[in-house]
Amino acid sequence: MTELAKTFDPSAIESRWYGHWESTGAFRPSRPDSEPFTIVMPPPNVTGSLHIGHALDNTLQDILIRHARLQGKDALWVCGTDHAGIATQMVVERQLNEHQQKRTDFTREDFIAKVWEWKAESGGAITGQLRRLGASCDWANERFTMDEGFSKAVIKVFVELYNEGLLYRDKRLVNWDPGLKTAISDLEVETVEVNGKFWHLKYPLEDGSGHISVATTRPETMLADMAVAVNGDDPRYRAVIGRNVRLPITGRLIPVIADEHADPELGSGAVKITPGHDFNDFEVGKRAGFKPADMLNMLDAEARVVQTADGLIPAELLGLAVTEARNRVVALIDAAGLLEKVEDRVIQTPFGDRSGVVIEPWLTDQWYVDAKTLAQPAIEAVRSGAIKVVPQTWEKTYFNWMENIQPWCVSRQLWWGHQIPAWFADDGSVFVAETEAEAQALAGAGVTLTRDPDVLDTWFSSALWPFGTLGWPEETLALQRHYPNDVLISGFDILFFWDARMAMQGLHFMKDVPWKTLYLHGLVRAADGSKMSKSKGNTVDPLGLIDQFGADALRFTLTAMESQGRDIKLDEKRVEGYRNFATKLWNAARFCQSNGIGASGTLAAPEAALAVNRWIIGETVETLAKLDKAIADLRYDAMADAIYHFAWGTFCDWYLELIKGEASEETRAVAGWVLDQILVMLHPFMPFITEELWHAMGDRPYDLIHAKWPVPGAEVDSLANAEIDWLIKLVSEVRTARTELNVPPGARLSFAVKGANALTCARLVTHSGAIGRLARISQSVAIGGEAQIVVDEATYVLALGDAIDLDAERARLAKAIEAIAKERDGLAARLNNPAFVEKAKPEAVEKARADHAEKVAEAERLEAALARLG
Repeated sequence: MTELAKTFDPSAIESRWYGHWESTGAFRPSRPDSEPFTIVMPPPNVTGSLHIGHALDNTLQDILIRHARLQGKDALWVCGTDHAGIATQMVVERQLNEHQQKRTDFTREDFIAKVWEWKAESGGAITGQLRRLGASCDWANERFTMDEGFSKAVIKVFVELYNEGLLYRDKRLVNWDPGLKTAISDLEVETVEVNGKFWHLKYPLEDGSGHISVATTRPETMLADMAVAVNGDDPRYRAVIGRNVRLPITGRLIPVIADEHADPELGSGAVKITPGHDFNDFEVGKRAGFKPADMLNMLDAEARVVQTADGLIPAELLGLAVTEARNRVVALIDAAGLLEKVEDRVIQTPFGDRSGVVIEPWLTDQWYVDAKTLAQPAIEAVRSGAIKVVPQTWEKTYFNWMENIQPWCVSRQLWWGHQIPAWFADDGSVFVAETEAEAQALAGAGVTLTRDPDVLDTWFSSALWPFGTLGWPEETLALQRHYPNDVLISGFDILFFWDARMAMQGLHFMKDVPWKTLYLHGLVRAADGSKMSKSKGNTVDPLGLIDQFGADALRFTLTAMESQGRDIKLDEKRVEGYRNFATKLWNAARFCQSNGIGASGTLAAPEAALAVNRWIIGETVETLAKLDKAIADLRYDAMADAIYHFAWGTFCDWYLELIKGEASEETRAVAGWVLDQILVMLHPFMPFITEELWHAMGDRPYDLIHAKWPVPGAEVDSLANAEIDWLIKLVSEVRTARTELNVPPGARLSFAVKGANALTCARLVTHSGAIGRLARISQSVAIGGEAQIVVDEATYVLALGDAIDLDAERARLAKAIEAIAKERDGLAARLNNPAFVEKAKPEAVEKARADHAEKVAEAERLEAALARLG
């Protein structure tokens, strides 16, 4: 046994134990004959730093993997980082800019070499930060989405999808980032409200018989308009459907078409259609028979005006940036007398989350995956239960998105990433193969080939994570044992960008689901419920919380607050509270040491004769059952609740208090065994303090991380339960009465009992010592100056004697009841007023309800106290 320090200091133990675990291979013990259990970590960006969302996500995973390890399973937590194409390239380009250099000063090969140098020197800092959190991953086999084996898998998947007709090159609209000069995914687009204008323009009919009014927030794109759409059921426009209007500035003749996209109730009911620069218009254009190859484009990669294919844009507009072009187009239309009116309007504007520039819908040639075909087995997997989604409420969202899925753009105009394995001949023919030699063989000797310079979307490679990390396309033992994975823990915000795509690729290439259960957690928000953002200054640094309160306290906070289907409102006070929980456990262990209670020598519960020991063994059995059920149901808040209330309330506050001064061999054995069970059950949630206490309580043949999940071999003893529950209830009622009646804490009171049956009388004798110590009362025959409490069939009369002035106490309670009743009734009146409930802010109404409930409870408490005095 190692004597514990008087004060619990998390920083003194965390790095020591983590280093010990990792250096001894504790995270991946060899268990080839055990049942496998597998989780893959969502790979953080190699450029990333630990944020509070990472802390939540990885805490939830670590709980499951540590629990599986304690169950004796072959527990594998696959870890690694994502090459993060755009983010990493930007970091390296910024470094070059600091030396007055840019990417294009280097060859592609030299620039990529510089990225690898950066990764070796600075990349992956987040993996060290995850270690501080306590993440017990298989670091010895850490993966990277650009390492050789994984890259081989990525290239093979691309080629096979292409050969199966499920991957193709097409001209479509993409989210184009003019700052980064690449297509980006929807996830990388942030929509921001911007003050703008709504311009109403007149488009004259070709025959001069009138005009059609259209309204737009982007008048500059009229330079590439190809139609005006009206609703076929709108009587105002039936006569002009099929006729042409002549565009201002360009003079281009464009048709008036019928399409349901035009809403008769909005504006004039007519909308300008620019298929090459608007996602809705692109679909309208296709329905109208415009081929993507024929759709007009008026912007270059930097979002500057270029000439359209028909050559009708005036030279004075060429080369202008979007904003400049907008101002000039409006001026020209106004000068022509075709500007009807201008309205102020708040516009939802897309920005690149990394570049900070406005995103342009841009018509360009890209590579696409036939997501609709791949989605069908993934839809069926959830419908059939092959993939269980937790919470189930997310299934509806999943089905809605998957059933309406669009082609997936997988090419990016970057240098860092998996270069697309496609080679072009001079005549535009494309040859897709895993190597250049294979592509040349397909093209034939003498055909000059040029490789596609684009790279693959990061999400394309990370979609292979559940099987690519296990050695696929090779038939490895790890792949056979650990695919499919057991659980995926994911934020709901990447359900479509990552989770659904893993399901599609896993089912297609492995013919099985990637994981059996998909658990989707919410966001971590600020204490007031608002979304965390740097601009608001309300972000929470998890490393700062670890420095202040310890990793165990942060982990337990996130676990306790993780409720299925709800976001977390993170309050630092909760973290502080769970640090106090750790301190409570530390002090309990110190109490045990000082009373000769040490490590247990048995997995099964010791034999016990005393009721208090039989009771605590039963409480341990019940807690284990609650915890096992919560883990099976992935109810993290219920897991934390079960072990917290048992450790703090049942064990520390009651059991240890009840056995004070009772140092029998039986009690020491039971207390040591129960503390061991707490340490094992709590270990997945608070690994550092539990490992420290595990070793401090005695010599152990193994670390706690490799201990055995509790198997008590005991049952709940109903007789012992009834006896100790009665004792706890009696002490609690006396304590409550003392508090309500302002009895000084040190005052000892006498009591008499009325109506007690033989069993209660016997219990009063058996537990007289505990009752006297914990309630500070002792039994007498006849007393006066009474306060009464009732427990079960018996009434207990407390002799207040000189402890308090009864008349003064009655007066105080009556006055307090009057004041609290006034506040209670005032709040009730507000809540019964429809004007307040309907017009006040929701948070104000909620606060009033909470305050009213508090006042109601306080009034009832005070009235009960007064009633005790008779």
